[in-house]
Parts: sequence; structure tokens; C-alpha cells
Amino acid sequence: MTAPVLTVDQVVDRMAKLAAQLPVADGVAVFNAMYLTVTRLVRDHLAVAYFDDPATMAELDAVFAARYLTAVDDDRAGRRPAACWRPLFELRAAANVHPLQFALAGMNAHIENDLPLAVLDTCRLTGRTPEQLHPDYLRINSLLAEVEAQVRATLLPLPSVGDPLLHILGVWSIDRARDAAWASVLALWELHRLPPAYRLVADALSGSVGMVGRALLTPLSVN
Repeated sequence: MTAPVLTVDQVVDRMAKLAAQLPVADGVAVFNAMYLTVTRLVRDHLAVAYFDDPATMAELDAVFAARYLTAVDDDRAGRRPAACWRPLFELRAAANVHPLQFALAGMNAHIENDLPLAVLDTCRLTGRTPEQLHPDYLRINSLLAEVEAQVRATLLPLPSVGDPLLHILGVWSIDRARDAAWASVLALWELHRLPPAYRLVADALSGSVGMVGRALLTPLSVN
């Protein structure tokens, strides 16, 4: 089941309402707050000639957000979210999980799984190829990296040597995630005329991304 595609302003409004409804310590709330910052940043850049094709990037931003909002709606309706999202939603109230782990688990699901699928959906909706979207894709990646750095600095200002959290966070890198997402775009683009193969690969991607998300949410030891 997919959520209706909203405008970027509607996405911001929806996430802002979620932020007001969810407890601050909720794992989904931690990711939602970060994603709201990203979406507002993208919206601001759409208005200042930052992108080569702002109309297509607005479409991508909305299609991309719809996948996260579908996970939210599925969870609220008692349905299981996509495999890539299950760790975050299932462990959102887990004890001894640092807020930064929740933020990165959400980014893992959304960048490594949802972003390539959203790029392909946008290509189909706009009649463009991945190569035509690639320059602006890289610009969005720069915004994601900027916010991810801010989140790390805010939630983990002074990590200590030997901190077990640092070992867990070493599982995931935004640079590797962005590169992997684009590799998935190219691989799935080649399969888009073979729906059975496309679905198999997309399902496998969601499952493997979910496994990384579960690793990112490993509870910290309490002495």
C-alpha cells in the first residue's frame, strides 16, 4: 500500500504534525525530527535555483517522503511496514538504544532502500532517465550529508574512546549509503522491463537494508 503523493509543503505539514504527536523519546520521533529538517532544507533550496530541474526534484522529494509516510501509516493501521523499516518501528521504544541509533536506522532505511526506488518512480512519472537526474541527486546527497553531520554533532557531541556506541555507528556510513543507493538505481533501472526480476531484487534490497537497521539498533550495554 502506498501513500498519496503530496506536495513538498504538505509533506512538511504532515511531518510537523507527527512531531507534535509523538513522544520525544520515541525512536520514530527522533528520525522524523531529522527528516523534517532535511525536507525543509530541500524546500528552501527548491526556491533558490539550487537544482538544475527544481520541478523534478520537488516530485522526487514528495515521492521519496511518501515511502516513509507509508511506513508510518502501515504501523498505525496495524500492518507491518516494509522490511527495511521494521527494525525502527519494532524497536522504537527499546531500552538502552541511543537517539543517534534511531536517527541513523531511519536514514539507513530511507536512503539505501527508499531513495533508489523513489528515483525510479520519479523517472517513470516524468519520463526522465536516471542519468538526467544524477546531478541533482548528488545535490540532494550534499544536503543529506549536511544534516547528518548536524545530527551526529547534536546527539553525540563528545564521544569517548572505547564507547560501544561508536562501534555500532561504524556499521553505517552516509557516504557508502549514497553510493549504494545510486548503484541500486542503476541495477533496478536495467530490470524495470522485467517486473518479476525487479520485484525479487527490490524485496531482497529491503530485507538486507532491514538487517543493517537491526544491527544499528543493537542495545548498548549498561554497567
